[in-house]
Amino acid sequence: MTARFDELTSLSPDEVVTHSYVRDVALASGKTIALVTLDNDRDHTRPSTLGPGTLLEFATTLDGLRMRATAGEIDGVAVTGKPFIFAAGADLSRVSDIPSRAIARQMAELGHYALGKLDELGVPSFVFINGLALGGGLEVGLNANYRTIDRGTPAVALPEVFLGIIPGWGGAWLLPNLIGIENALKVIVENPLKNNRTLKGREVFDLGIADAIFDSANFLEDSLKWADGVLSKTITVKRPNEPGKIERAVKWDVAVGIARKMLESRIGTVAKSPYVALDLIKAAKNTDRATGFAAEDDALADLISGDQFRASIYAFNLVQKRAKRPAGAPDTALAKPVTKVGVIGAGLMASQFALLFVRRLKVPVVITDLDQDRVDKGVAYIHGEIATLLATGRVSPDEANRLKALVTGTTDRSLFSDADWVIEAVFEELGVKQDVFAEIEKYVSDTAVLATNTSSLSVGQIGAKLAHPERLVGFHFFNPVAVMPLIEVVNTPATDEATLSTAMVVAAKLYKNAVITTDTPGFVVNRILAKLLGEAMHAVDTGTPFEVVNGALASFGLPMTPFELLELVGLKVGAHVLDTHHSAFPERFFESRNLHSLAEHGQIFERDSKGKIKGFDRKAVAIVKGGTTPMTGEEILRRVEDGLADEIHRMLEDHVVEAPEDIDLCLILGAGWPFQMGGATPYLDRVGASERAFGGTFHSPPIRGLD
Repeated sequence: MTARFDELTSLSPDEVVTHSYVRDVALASGKTIALVTLDNDRDHTRPSTLGPGTLLEFATTLDGLRMRATAGEIDGVAVTGKPFIFAAGADLSRVSDIPSRAIARQMAELGHYALGKLDELGVPSFVFINGLALGGGLEVGLNANYRTIDRGTPAVALPEVFLGIIPGWGGAWLLPNLIGIENALKVIVENPLKNNRTLKGREVFDLGIADAIFDSANFLEDSLKWADGVLSKTITVKRPNEPGKIERAVKWDVAVGIARKMLESRIGTVAKSPYVALDLIKAAKNTDRATGFAAEDDALADLISGDQFRASIYAFNLVQKRAKRPAGAPDTALAKPVTKVGVIGAGLMASQFALLFVRRLKVPVVITDLDQDRVDKGVAYIHGEIATLLATGRVSPDEANRLKALVTGTTDRSLFSDADWVIEAVFEELGVKQDVFAEIEKYVSDTAVLATNTSSLSVGQIGAKLAHPERLVGFHFFNPVAVMPLIEVVNTPATDEATLSTAMVVAAKLYKNAVITTDTPGFVVNRILAKLLGEAMHAVDTGTPFEVVNGALASFGLPMTPFELLELVGLKVGAHVLDTHHSAFPERFFESRNLHSLAEHGQIFERDSKGKIKGFDRKAVAIVKGGTTPMTGEEILRRVEDGLADEIHRMLEDHVVEAPEDIDLCLILGAGWPFQMGGATPYLDRVGASERAFGGTFHSPPIRGLD
């Protein structure tokens, strides 16, 4: 039977197998339960995963236990994990080696074959979720008859949709039939698209995924005692969230329809996996288990074979691996200690910096501005945000008091004398930033690092008035500061290794991912966005309607349209960024007088009282009227694709970053570029833009599916 999976298993000769270790446990009632422990024989830093070898061993183990159950040797089977870890899902390390759709389908079939045996033992099956359970790990539990959860479990989820696939080992059929349609939609579709939100142990129980919840100290013992009660029929399991006839008849299709409309408005229709998941969940209302599992097999085979999953795995590896080992980073031993932080400015951005630094570094933070009133407002804002953290339970009362005490404000620059790290957040104008740093350098120590948050100005020019420009580094955050995970660390020709190392270490301590870029206009993210937005505005300037431009670029699958992005960053900021790039590269970046006029007007869209877009603002449409050479959607898309491929190729030729992977990492983490695109470069290779722009590809072979 297992021979049909030989080709799949041959793709993973070096798999770290998660073994199925079995021991019999005598229960208080006199019954016996066979306890299977999933363990890859590594410590908690290497979570157990489910590759082909693992699944086949698990299936063989369950076959043996079924024979023992038939012989009356055991009364039940339970599965748990090694300490802190249940299972982190399918082993995707070799998925890019899958050569055909048929082998991709085997991956789904093997999961169903192995995990499905939990429902075919002839005795009740239990899963004791003792820790992290993601994707296929959670599906192990869903295939069993009963589940318990450790209250301290930090993360349980079905993240597949985030990666461009679907829960394909039973999850898409089993979960809605276990916890109801609305709860299942939340776990399978909504949470993955919210930056892969996970569930805590209590949430798993409240949703009805687990039948019982126990504290960590005696989790296994309590789970075994509970299982004994179920086997002895002294405990009756009730599942209040299990869908009834009314839910199936009335709510099911309505909930799926609402979810579909929500997806279309939020992410468009380019991403395939969320909609495939919706189709499977909808069908789960009226299909039996075998039919539901077969549909999962087909859907998973199609998605694994497609472009979006391959691009998603590329993006996933960038975020999980490359981001943790930044290219070109100096030895961390060179980093200077940071025992106090100074923030120049007390406005919203500066206050967000101060809050982040005090929360993560837990060192004194002092802010300054032109007058005491602005300083006081800044400190009050920070204290208010700490109070909100306290009210929502994210910090304790003691920690809140400590954090507030660490934040001070002053107009006396001499109080910056013992700051090891000073960052500015003042107006984006070269002369202002130059003067601010020249002034503060009079007060800080010779070893203090100076950081600028400029988004597009030359960091080297900002340091032109410094006596020690080697201590200056670019440290470009993205908005909102607390949420966006990227920092572009800008290395100027003058920046020394100790300063660069300090910046990288500080970024890591802030829980941010840092990419080192050279000192060039727009660095990475803003240069690429300037190209995209510049082409969009150029199309409008030539007479193309706003809505035609939006529709033309829909295939990028970006989280918002170019004009929504312009409004988000601020029309004046957008105009300034485009002007900066036009000045630097006039032959490739357009200036737009219309954008300046729109900035004076203040908006492109008409919105309702809740901020929802109703349409394009009539005055905005009138402002841009007058162009006489409108473009078609196809022409705009080709211009943008080829323009981006050309610009990224130039950036790599000029060593702005080390590799295409760093470009994509910046776009994914700093601009919300979709995982299913893999950033920009895999997409540009797939659509032929790279070949058209510079006669090659960014990746060899290109990152694309089998179809």
